[in-house]
Amino acid sequence: MPAPSAPPASASPRRGVLALVVLVPALVALALWAFAWPAARTAPRDLPVGVAGPAAAAARVEQRLAQRDGAFEVHRYADEAAARAAIEDRAVYGAIVVTDRGPVLLTASAAGPVVAQSLHQAVARQAAAAGTPLRTVDVVAAPERDPRGAALGATVLPLALAGVATGAAVALLGLRGVRAVAALVTVSALVGAVAAALAHSWLGVVTGNWWAVAGVFALSALAVSAAVAGLGALLGRPGTALGALVVVLLGNPFSGAASAPELLPEPAGAIGRWLPPGAGASLLRSVSFFDGAAAAGPALTLTWWAVLGTGALLVGGALRARADRGAPAARRGLAPTG
Repeated sequence: MPAPSAPPASASPRRGVLALVVLVPALVALALWAFAWPAARTAPRDLPVGVAGPAAAAARVEQRLAQRDGAFEVHRYADEAAARAAIEDRAVYGAIVVTDRGPVLLTASAAGPVVAQSLHQAVARQAAAAGTPLRTVDVVAAPERDPRGAALGATVLPLALAGVATGAAVALLGLRGVRAVAALVTVSALVGAVAAALAHSWLGVVTGNWWAVAGVFALSALAVSAAVAGLGALLGRPGTALGALVVVLLGNPFSGAASAPELLPEPAGAIGRWLPPGAGASLLRSVSFFDGAAAAGPALTLTWWAVLGTGALLVGGALRARADRGAPAARRGLAPTG
């Protein structure tokens, strides 16, 4: 029987060109969707805000806020002190306090300057329509060196890239077991220290305890690197690429670091909270500006990513080691005897 003829030499290059023609536009479309869609649809969605003051007057304010269907999630407070405490605890982004001299808007630009600006615009229009003056108080102000929160938002992508690079390096170098975990932890700790030195000590765009800030940066980098390395250990290079794409193309634009998760269209806001970049940005705000208020949720999210990623890395390494031990035995069993 004649041997089957080999495919022409030009078949492989043609397939490569076809893959290039299909994949590059698909990646561009995905990137534009992930980055441009949330930016183009920024608006309040169930944004937690407080209302305080006499019952009748506060009820009228609630009714006006409710007219913007789905924009605000209103919480009632007895007085201005209670509303301030809720803002400092990160239970709400701001509050409207009804007084005899007109409404007082309490904001927290440290929780998101874009949110504070959106609240001011919404309440100012209502006050102007009612013919009453509006006084605004920034309860927890953003740092003077980063009043618009641009620098804090800019920390998300470098940390994500650092985590992706670390995880990919561990996977591609074939590190396994304790050595691989030690490499991830060591590099992440160094990344945290360097990031804190730049953002806290030099630029002054984050405040709070230096070591706590460095810990947040390190945990954020570890969550990403462990996830990428773990997927690489289980799935090989496709797993590494999948982890990188999820973190960079979804985690970064869906993080809400430049605005707030409640300003992003759904499900982007919900997805961003569960991915390391979004959880890291939220934890950084809590630790830097709010004395750790509402830090438990994002800290737990980052910890789960780190634990699951390192677990996948250990399991993948053990499976690969078992396969390597089984390969020589299989070859010996197939070897001819006599």
